[in-house]
Amino acid sequence: MTLSRARLTGAVYLLYFLTAIIAATLIGRVPIAYSNAANLVANAGYVAVSVLLYQMFKPVSRSVASLALGITVVGCIVQSLVLFHLAPAYSSLPVFGLFNLTIGWLILKSTFLPRILGVLMALSGLGWLMVVVTREGCERSALEGAVGPIRPRVTARLRPATPSDLKGNSRVAL
Repeated sequence: MTLSRARLTGAVYLLYFLTAIIAATLIGRVPIAYSNAANLVANAGYVAVSVLLYQMFKPVSRSVASLALGITVVGCIVQSLVLFHLAPAYSSLPVFGLFNLTIGWLILKSTFLPRILGVLMALSGLGWLMVVVTREGCERSALEGAVGPIRPRVTARLRPATPSDLKGNSRVAL
């Protein structure tokens, strides 16, 4: 890989991050069509970054680099489906966690990038996977802590009100 290709990859990666940050700040501030369009552009930018990363890591392991590229495409498709409420909100996180793990492995096996970057990328992948694993458990425990154990309650009367129920009350509570 040439130095100019590596710089291009870094520049496109930086451009992706800027686009994604702008797209995230637009949510709720502009009409939804604009924020969705910005997020779709960010997803396309991420696919472009992944193609460049594939080119960079192809000499390290063509099969793992291809796997990382495929994972990214799937993740961007799922993330685009989330924009249109066709997939659960956090469903793309495990996909991108796997992507970060594979890129971390490729960086660790490469001879042209610092190993610490591979370690950090792999840790970020584990972090995304942990968010997904613990998210549901945290939501459930937070809800139970706020309202007590979750169990159905019967709040309606099981029999109709009688005149003796109404004695001394101006209102009937159901």
